[in-house]
Amino acid sequence: MTRGAVSPRVLVVGDVMIDFSALLDGPIARGSDRRARILRRSGGSAATQAVWLGRLGVGVDFVGRVGAADLNEESEALGRFGVTPHLVADGALETGRLIAIVEPSGERSFLTDRGANEALDVDDIPDALIEASDHIHLSGYSFFAESPRAAVQSVMHRAGGRAVSIDPASAEFLREVGAQAFFDWTKGAAMLFPNAEEAAVLAQTDDPTAQGERLVAHYPLVVIKRGADGCEAWRGAEHWRAPSAPAKVVDTTGAGDAFVAGFLAAALKGGTIADSLRWATAAGAAAVEFAGGRPPLGEG
Repeated sequence: MTRGAVSPRVLVVGDVMIDFSALLDGPIARGSDRRARILRRSGGSAATQAVWLGRLGVGVDFVGRVGAADLNEESEALGRFGVTPHLVADGALETGRLIAIVEPSGERSFLTDRGANEALDVDDIPDALIEASDHIHLSGYSFFAESPRAAVQSVMHRAGGRAVSIDPASAEFLREVGAQAFFDWTKGAAMLFPNAEEAAVLAQTDDPTAQGERLVAHYPLVVIKRGADGCEAWRGAEHWRAPSAPAKVVDTTGAGDAFVAGFLAAALKGGTIADSLRWATAAGAAAVEFAGGRPPLGEG
């Protein structure tokens, strides 16, 4: 997957968001008040994965679309983590916005306004970036609307034999479109990284073993993130399990994104599946110990 001694380079395509996180100090008091710590952070699943890849020593080109007013700020935010940004400024739509409601347990729920992400276009992703990459990673969010879906499918068609990995991103969006549509849209991808709920929706079963067996019929490598229950990987008839790494949970936002980046970073550097799972769980554990999805500068 890599070019000899040259450091691996990943092209990541997908969403950029501005996250507003409300870390509650108790259950929501419906119709009244609940104290919370409210933070504003740069986010987006794909952008967060790119940041973690950069933090883990992988060269990263990132393509996404933002509101014109945020172009410089979001480009600089990516660049601080070693990511080379290729953001497109949208003159009509604002940068996507997300409200993350984080319970005291660390569990999070999202309210999502996709904004400029819905306008990602085929022409936003030049051939030169694809040709410079060793691996291509796509956010599942990009498959749920027509224009970004055409854009990422075009990347897959132009991949030229490079492996493509996909994180499905949202169980609820998968329920809306149906498993078969997602399989059709992502046909040809080499790796899939669903979490447990996404795997259940796609495989149409809650049985963990059946999930892997059914999904590996569509993708050569399937890695299922199971949070505190660890993770599993399937490649053909081969099957691996790994436990979760210990962590003090503050906010689970971005844990799955860090997990994917950890796995890819290890795999691109020649690691085995078992090695890659260990890197993945360590990165996922690191991500839950602070608020927001992206690691604070100077940490991680």
